[in-house]
Amino acid sequence: MEVSVTDINDVQKEIQIVATPSELIPHFEEAYKREQQKIEIKGFRKGKAPIDLVKKMFGESIEYNALDHVASDIYQSVAEERHIHPIGEPVLTDMNFKRGEPLSFKVRYEVKPTVVLREYKGIPVEKVVHVVTEKEVNDELHRLKKSNSTTAETNAAPDEEHIVTVDVQQLDASGTPIIGKRTEGVRIYLADETVYPEIKKALENVAVGEKRRAVIEVEQDGKKIVNTLDMNVTKVEKIVLPELTDEFVKTLTKEKVTSADTFVEQLRNDLASYWKERTERKLLDSIIGEIVKRHEVIVPEALVKGFLNSMLEDTKNRYPNKKLPPQFDEKEFREQNRDYAVHQSKWYLIRERLIEAEGLTIDNADMERLAESDAPKVGLDKESLMKFYASSDAMKDRILSEKLHVFLKQHAAITEKVTEEPID
Repeated sequence: MEVSVTDINDVQKEIQIVATPSELIPHFEEAYKREQQKIEIKGFRKGKAPIDLVKKMFGESIEYNALDHVASDIYQSVAEERHIHPIGEPVLTDMNFKRGEPLSFKVRYEVKPTVVLREYKGIPVEKVVHVVTEKEVNDELHRLKKSNSTTAETNAAPDEEHIVTVDVQQLDASGTPIIGKRTEGVRIYLADETVYPEIKKALENVAVGEKRRAVIEVEQDGKKIVNTLDMNVTKVEKIVLPELTDEFVKTLTKEKVTSADTFVEQLRNDLASYWKERTERKLLDSIIGEIVKRHEVIVPEALVKGFLNSMLEDTKNRYPNKKLPPQFDEKEFREQNRDYAVHQSKWYLIRERLIEAEGLTIDNADMERLAESDAPKVGLDKESLMKFYASSDAMKDRILSEKLHVFLKQHAAITEKVTEEPID
């Protein structure tokens, strides 16, 4: 068998294989046996015709139909012998065969490139540290109160913290009511950001029994459409926020917290933890981004495609029944996310090389620490979790990643910037 490998670039290879007729014989024999089971020949039960008769009557067509299968088997065998580890699916090309003569074909495939490590220590990055403000705490308390608010009927709506119930009649361009375009009992929460500004403006300081008109202009299919609405106010309700008392806190937390002061302190700590986690994630992203910038890596297309497929699958899982809507444009999705997938592919290759270069490994102590931390969260005992983690490649990869992240932060040149502004 003749085998030659050509380097197209750092990640793309082409292997040419020429197999002699004698080397093809065992492959064709397997094909004859497979087809023998399906063939019906007069005088014999299905699958029971003698193999020599099958060869005589159908041998040529069986051999030609089996060529893709034969070429795939030969390539797999050669790849195993030569320790070829392709990324993605190899592509079979340029097959040539004439019965009784050698079979020649080519296979194109991609491999991981050799990553030459450059600068990854001492990289200057800024760590933006967010300080929780009293306004933040009060805003969160206000949000919690609103989500547990009640309503009280009143006569007028002097501010946005009111729900106005209206009967709506749509009018034509001349101001005449359109038949079939009347809706009664529409409840409008004036502070809702999704309410058209024109409706909010029209209902300012409205009282029960008043009629207001709103003119809304919208763009649809490149055309300007004007909707005129008459709104007759039938009811007004004021949003009543609960007081921050010990009783309210007990109800809100199902008795887990019994003091309003304790609840506020815990809320402040939760906000601080949230921003700390966000800060650390942003810092890590910055370090990784700087490392990727400093490395020239040719990325296999199969790797990029793999990341895009994974992103598409995640998107699909967020829809009902895990199905993309009919109007979803997969081609556009892939184009819009390609740069990110390329970045992730580069980091995947660099990360692998960094772990190897720094000799990062996993031991039982690592597994034990992770299991001890995760056990209360998942409701399993530490020992059971340890056994699972020990058999899970995904968990081992998680531990290695966390070790690498710690290493990168320890060896970065970090400057801190304290701010009360939100972190993107």
